[in-house]
Amino acid sequence: MKTKQLHSRNLFTTGKIPQYFCQSISLALIVTLCGCTGLEDQSSTGGWKSLFNGKDLDGWTPKITGHELGDNYANTFRVEDGILKVSYDKYEKFNGKFGHLFYKDKFSHYILRLEYRFVGEQTPGGPGWAFRNSGAMLHCQSPRSMSKDQKFPVCIEAQLLGGDGSNKRSTSNLCTPGTHVVMDDKLIKQHCINSSSKTYHGDQWVTAIFEVHGSESIKHIIDGQIVLEYKLPQLDENNADAKKLIKDGDNLLSQGYISLQAESHPVEFKTIEILVLKK
Repeated sequence: MKTKQLHSRNLFTTGKIPQYFCQSISLALIVTLCGCTGLEDQSSTGGWKSLFNGKDLDGWTPKITGHELGDNYANTFRVEDGILKVSYDKYEKFNGKFGHLFYKDKFSHYILRLEYRFVGEQTPGGPGWAFRNSGAMLHCQSPRSMSKDQKFPVCIEAQLLGGDGSNKRSTSNLCTPGTHVVMDDKLIKQHCINSSSKTYHGDQWVTAIFEVHGSESIKHIIDGQIVLEYKLPQLDENNADAKKLIKDGDNLLSQGYISLQAESHPVEFKTIEILVLKK
C-alpha cells in the first residue's frame, strides 16, 4: 500500500547464526534452526514447509478488486519457470484492480520466509506510490469476508518496496489497512511506518523474513537483522471493514491468512516457506 541479497537456505542451514538470532530468538528455536537435536518439538511443529509448489497456484486463491473470489482477472497471478509471477501484460490500464493471492490456511505463530524481486515497468494507470510496491499480508481477514469492491484486506501488511535506481527507499515496511499496532508502548495509528533496511535497486532477488507470534509481536528481518518490530496487532474499531470482524469486543489479531499483493508493478516470488511455531 501507500507510501544484499540474502540466500535464505544459508541463513538457517549452515549453522552460522547471525547476531540477531542469538539475541532475540529463544534457545529452542535456535536449536531447531541450527538442525540440532533435543528441543525441536518445543519450538516448531514439523519444520519448514513450502507454500508454493513451483508448478501452479494450488493452495492459493486470487481476490481482485471488482471481481469475485477466485476470478484471476487477466491471468494476473501465474506460475512460469518455477516462479510465482504477478503480471500485467494482458492489462490495457490498471483501473484500480488491486489484487491479493490468499493461501488456503490460517496461521498464528510462525516464521515466513520469501524471496521476491520487482521486474519490468509499472502498468499504465497504476498510482505513483505503487511503483515497485507489493506486500506480504499477515493476519489477513478471510478472502470470503471481503466485499467485491474492497481494495485491501484488513491485515498487517509487510510492505515490499524496490528502489528507483538512485533514491533511498526502505523495504519490509509496515502498513496497516484496517489495523493498528503498538510500538514503544504507544498505539500507532499512522498508516505506514518505514523500516531501517537499506534500499534494493534493480531486479535483484531479496529475501524477507517475518517472525509472527500471534497477537504478541511481529518482527521484520532483512539480511539477518531486525529492521522493524512491533506488538499487539489489532483491528481498528473506526474502520468499517475491520469493525465487522470484531467479535465480543476482542480486537486483537492473533491469527489470519497470508496473502501476496498485486498493486500494478510486476513482481515475482520464488521462495515462499513457513516454519510453524508452537505457542
